[in-house]
Amino acid sequence: MKTLYLVRHAKSSWKHDVDDHKRPLKGRGERDGKLVSNKVSKTIEPPQKIISSDATRALSTAHFFKDALDIDDADFETNHDLYDFSGQNVMRIIKSLPDELDKVMIVGHNHAFTSVANMLGNHYIDNVPTCGFVMLQFEENKWSEITTGETVKTIFPRDLK
Repeated sequence: MKTLYLVRHAKSSWKHDVDDHKRPLKGRGERDGKLVSNKVSKTIEPPQKIISSDATRALSTAHFFKDALDIDDADFETNHDLYDFSGQNVMRIIKSLPDELDKVMIVGHNHAFTSVANMLGNHYIDNVPTCGFVMLQFEENKWSEITTGETVKTIFPRDLK
């Protein structure tokens, strides 16, 4: 059985004159990152690995989950290919995960994450909001063979306020 945790980056700020890749979180994003990661840490088994987009807003969000879930540095990595908005790179990364990992968290961007959640889950999600968390489980034992799994849990900031 494989378990995939999807986390969309928290709310980012548009007030800085920086490249999209370098946009930071805004105050609300930081608050939501702490709120959702703390809730998630109390309701799931920690992933064996967290893989985050290297975009500033995603990486900042991923660190909230890394800290809340007490993930070692060795089990935390970035992957530029998660800076993807269509979902094609995200699916390729998921399908190529090492089979010895049973629980993996990936942190990235929309529209990719809503598309992937709907493609792989059995419950339609209109939109994974900023700092939204989706847990998917699959009967398959190989990441390359996963198809439609079960949407086990969603935790969105609005549900915690």
